[in-house]
Amino acid sequence: MYYVLFNPLSNNKTGLKAACEVQAILGEKDVSLEDVTQFSSYSDFFTKVTAEDEIVLCGGDGTLNCFINDIVCENLKNKVYYYASGSGNDFAHDVENDTKFLEKLIPLNEYLKSLPVVTVNDQKKYFINGIGFGIDGYCCEAGDDMRAKASSEEVINYTAIAIKGLLGKFKPSNGKVTVDGVTKSYKKIWLAPTMIGKYYGGGMKVAPAQNRLNEEKKVSCVVWHGSGKLSTLIAFPSIFKGEHIKHKKMIEIMEGHEVTVEFDKPQALQIDGETVRNVTKYSVVYK
Repeated sequence: MYYVLFNPLSNNKTGLKAACEVQAILGEKDVSLEDVTQFSSYSDFFTKVTAEDEIVLCGGDGTLNCFINDIVCENLKNKVYYYASGSGNDFAHDVENDTKFLEKLIPLNEYLKSLPVVTVNDQKKYFINGIGFGIDGYCCEAGDDMRAKASSEEVINYTAIAIKGLLGKFKPSNGKVTVDGVTKSYKKIWLAPTMIGKYYGGGMKVAPAQNRLNEEKKVSCVVWHGSGKLSTLIAFPSIFKGEHIKHKKMIEIMEGHEVTVEFDKPQALQIDGETVRNVTKYSVVYK
């Protein structure tokens, strides 16, 4: 049996449509569409299936984050696939060349064996793409505020939010970054994400050399710092192709197993696209 898990309210209420697309891909196979709002948790759902059943998870990066934080991935016995149907789909963009199953169904198990943990405000969470701190967190915060006021059909333009932020609404912080025990201080930090994948923010290739399956179990911390508004604005579009790393006076990338980022004033932070407000520090461990 294939169980297709979907949230009917996701991605502007298109969750059921995505589940039906998966059903069409699976063709003549035995398929059950499961509305995740009808059971208490993913963990609860897995107690009701056999080890031979296969699961297809429909949604975006936020759906993946909820999934990995609701089950014990190391104990997962079922084959699980992912059908990207969110607004950003950064995970899918990162692994799209690795699909080994049917059209658009991504085998998940390999990617869930080992995941980094972020600690924010004494709360620990797994993440599957990255942690954004700086203007990336600001964009998520502003997007959430706009969504709360907008109609359900209105699309939030995060690139436009970022540009407005760069033009003056966002104020960079000073801070320090510690990677595997080595601490560096920075002025005017525009962003300081820590990444297990290459992409975040709906297609920004912020950590182009990061391999989410690297055997060393290292994450990448990318610090954009020291630049003025105009030079940052001019260079910012290059992040979509990963070419921002050419601006070596602005960008420093450090790899390691433990990362701590501290700002001198509260900023919004995002974990796989989910906003956490008023944060001054986060820590990541990946071992």
